[in-house]
Amino acid sequence: MATSSAFVPSSTLLSPAAPAPMELPRDCTFSEPDWRALAPFWYPVAFSHEVTNKPHAARLLDERVVVYRIADGTIHAARDICFHRGVPLSMGHVEGDEIICRYHGLRYAPDGRCVCIPAHPKGAISPRLHLQVFQAQERYGLVWVRMVDDGPRDLPEMAEWEDPDYIQVLPESVDIAAAAGRQIEGFLDVSHFAFVHKDSFGEPDNPVVPDYAVTKTNSGFIADYISSVSNYAHGFKHLGPADFMWHRRFETFLPFTAKLTVTFPGGGKLHIMNAASPVSARKTRLFVPICRNFDKDADLQPTLDFNYQVFAEDIAIVERQFPEDLPLDLHAEAHFPADRSSITYRKGLAGLGLGRSYTA
Repeated sequence: MATSSAFVPSSTLLSPAAPAPMELPRDCTFSEPDWRALAPFWYPVAFSHEVTNKPHAARLLDERVVVYRIADGTIHAARDICFHRGVPLSMGHVEGDEIICRYHGLRYAPDGRCVCIPAHPKGAISPRLHLQVFQAQERYGLVWVRMVDDGPRDLPEMAEWEDPDYIQVLPESVDIAAAAGRQIEGFLDVSHFAFVHKDSFGEPDNPVVPDYAVTKTNSGFIADYISSVSNYAHGFKHLGPADFMWHRRFETFLPFTAKLTVTFPGGGKLHIMNAASPVSARKTRLFVPICRNFDKDADLQPTLDFNYQVFAEDIAIVERQFPEDLPLDLHAEAHFPADRSSITYRKGLAGLGLGRSYTA
């Protein structure tokens, strides 16, 4: 009896199988398409000074992450679990280049391979004992992690942090019970100064928003906003000329980082990076590196106190917004001309493939 079989091209037989997509975290609060759209970007998860040879636990996009520093000082990151018995590696410690599980002492190399099982030092090691490693790097006093490698991606830019003419200020991080997209949009908003920030720097008698330009970039967009609203805190407004026009430049790095540059009287510049790290769909850890090239000998505590006050004023609003997630359907909420940066931001997120209705 004749038999037949399907023809399989030899090229198919020889081609390696495509790597399986990363499994979503357990109890993931993001939709799968949104999580996969967000996972290839860089996000800060810790301060550099927090990461030593004692592993540091963090959470990013609902995933448990461990970050640690090996003998040569470089930072490494992995999913925070030993696949032997499910114990967090952040409970362990680091010796040389190896992170060691506290439960049974399994040792893992920087590439994730288990290199020693103390109970069976000469035995074979299962390939299942391999950490899920993530890319990690340090910049601006922060540790940044990227969960999925889909090709080269640059970090958000803040070149002034490395400029010796600037001083660096690193406030404590702030936990926000709100979506990262809502927080970033609030940072970009220029029409809320007179109302939300009336106790810090806003001017209730000066609410008008002049027209401003928005220019798209490869990483997001730039909004140049020029107005008479002073950036000095109340009690210091007299330091600026009454007729001075303040230039605020917002540089957005999709999805959740933006940098504000404020030009002060005399030409001094203040740079504020707003890096919203999505812990989960509706929990955000905000990191805010700041640098300036003026008042370099002044006490830094007033700068910190002023920024904490501004953060608190914004958080009081952002945590109460509804819907909790940022609507990307431009018909879901009303807009007016001052919302140009917000509209551009929402379009940019939609362009990344995030959900058209709501997204974290």
